[in-house]
Amino acid sequence: MKRIKLSLYALIALLTALWLMADTWAPVPFTYFSFRAVFMQYSGVIAIAAMSAAMLLALRPKSIEPHVDGLDKMYRLHKWLGITALTSSILHWWWATGTKWMVGWGWLQRPVRGPRPAPSDLGVIEGWLGGQRQLAESVGEWAFYAALALLALALIKRFPYHLFRKTHKWLAVAYLVLVYHAVVLTKFAYWTQPIGWVVAVLMLGGSVAAVLVLFGQVGRGRKVDGAVDSLSYYPELRVMETHIALREGWPGHAAGQFAFVTSDPKEGAHPYTIASAWNPAEHRITFVTKALGDHTGRLRERLKVGMPVTVEGPYGCFDFADQQACQIWVGAGIGITPFIARMKQLALTPDTRPIHLFHSTTDFSQAAIDKLTADAMAAGVRLHLLVSAKDGRLNADRIRSAVPEWKTAGFWFCGPPALGQSVRDDLVAHGLPGEHFHQELFEMR
Repeated sequence: MKRIKLSLYALIALLTALWLMADTWAPVPFTYFSFRAVFMQYSGVIAIAAMSAAMLLALRPKSIEPHVDGLDKMYRLHKWLGITALTSSILHWWWATGTKWMVGWGWLQRPVRGPRPAPSDLGVIEGWLGGQRQLAESVGEWAFYAALALLALALIKRFPYHLFRKTHKWLAVAYLVLVYHAVVLTKFAYWTQPIGWVVAVLMLGGSVAAVLVLFGQVGRGRKVDGAVDSLSYYPELRVMETHIALREGWPGHAAGQFAFVTSDPKEGAHPYTIASAWNPAEHRITFVTKALGDHTGRLRERLKVGMPVTVEGPYGCFDFADQQACQIWVGAGIGITPFIARMKQLALTPDTRPIHLFHSTTDFSQAAIDKLTADAMAAGVRLHLLVSAKDGRLNADRIRSAVPEWKTAGFWFCGPPALGQSVRDDLVAHGLPGEHFHQELFEMR
């Protein structure tokens, strides 16, 4: 979380500093309309730059993953950039449109506008941009309304994922229109200064990304075909275990990583944590999914042995790599999945450090617990099982009581975000360095 917050703040700070090199928040004379003119330029720069950065992250670039601690964090940054762009765009729109309304209502009096330079007095490019001004304002306003609606849908968790996936890509069209709006209406003098250069590079990269998104090219080079090899269903847990045989091309994965799986082209790709260690000799991969929504609720009926699937990845930096004296894992509910993969790996290549696995679950399946217990024994991991109805809820106090050496441990958490934040806050308050707590933010929207 710290890295993505710093990334967001750094981008805004950089843009602000570069903009202040080219303009000012205190124009002379300082009036409502003179401030409106410079603030619209500033808010427009922040909005289009944030949206451009969000478009670039939509490509799921592997090169950026290590710098933000995984694709899960990258998507959180993508979301925050979208919110930043939305907030800046609303302010930009209000100062443009709201001012016109207030002039119409008689609340403000527009100052007399001086004569505009004749097109012949301007350069070819500046003259052409000036001629596009009215069109850019008009299409930019409608693109803003479309982007506002699409971003609102993206932030509504109840909006079905398959509809979100289909509607969200149309943001790329709105973005391309807004790039045109920004190119035409950005103060021409900016383009010869660092703020203009940075924004131009971002918009160029964002435009390329938008085209790739619209033509379905995201992650194309990291996709491998496969087929469902076997299925196991645990009715008490509403969990499906799916084994997939992959064709050549899968680069291998580390325990804790995840992949995007497409079993129905109409539904599109869904992200799932990988629940198996990689064995190059077998070319098999396992996913454990719980019926938590419309799509996962239908998997039991839809998936059949032999069905073709596409797997894209791997992604993520939840890789258990730390230098602490011991490790404490917390897998709540279906959050147990990355730890299953890690135990499979440890059974082949043991880690001599003490490892404690806390698994809390509301539902109970003896068959699933037997498999989990066998995996823990094979990996040399001490399993702490808590069934909510019998043992109560898991909290940091129970972890500290069970593992006296917790202050020297590296913590790895996967489960409900609220529980993870609660456990982290408690442990940090009692002396655990914050950087020793690693949490998977497995939310793609």
